[in-house]
Amino acid sequence: MRERERELLSKKFSRELEGEVKLVVFLREDGCEYCGHVKELVEEVSQLSERIQTSFYDLDKDSEKAAKWEVDKAPATLIFGKQEYKVRYFGIPAGYEFTAFIEDIIDVSRGRTHLSPSTKQRISGIKTPIHIQVFVTPTCPYCPRAVRLAHQLAIESSMVKADMIESTEFPELAARYNVMAVPKVVINDVYYFEGALPEPQFVEYVMAVAEGRIDELPFSEYSGRIG
Repeated sequence: MRERERELLSKKFSRELEGEVKLVVFLREDGCEYCGHVKELVEEVSQLSERIQTSFYDLDKDSEKAAKWEVDKAPATLIFGKQEYKVRYFGIPAGYEFTAFIEDIIDVSRGRTHLSPSTKQRISGIKTPIHIQVFVTPTCPYCPRAVRLAHQLAIESSMVKADMIESTEFPELAARYNVMAVPKVVINDVYYFEGALPEPQFVEYVMAVAEGRIDELPFSEYSGRIG
């Protein structure tokens, strides 16, 4: 980051952070092109506020920690506050995703989000685990919207686990889910949709999967069943 950017972020954190935040990072010594970049970025961000702490682990050597937090690939960055929210970044949160990363840190520090009251009420009824994977690229201007929505759902509901996945860093995973355009959102490995949808529509898709109403959802070239 440039000095001016560091100064602005430091002031933003001073104004908006309310509680302690821990950035838990999993790296790998071999075969991880971006691990060094992620470590550098996380350390730089943490230096901007005393409220932000860091913990670094090796995915292979610290396998018990990885299993505890369901981390199966690196680089991975988890954002914890008073609770161990399932707000996760797989790959470097760079480019357009950097803004989402900063806003997630602030939300986690507060333990609340800007989701609408109606959304918060709806997701309070989720009774089964929901896993949202949002495939992105750093140059996609629409991707942060989808990432932020998924992560806010994870902050508001302990039943939701939400991952940002940088497609070019995990090509095998992107190929598995046939990621041809981003953002691509995959819910519980059963349903997907492409595009940065408005909050009500995004939440409706999540709730339909949670409530077993997948047949009510649209099926088109931009959405449908997995497999």
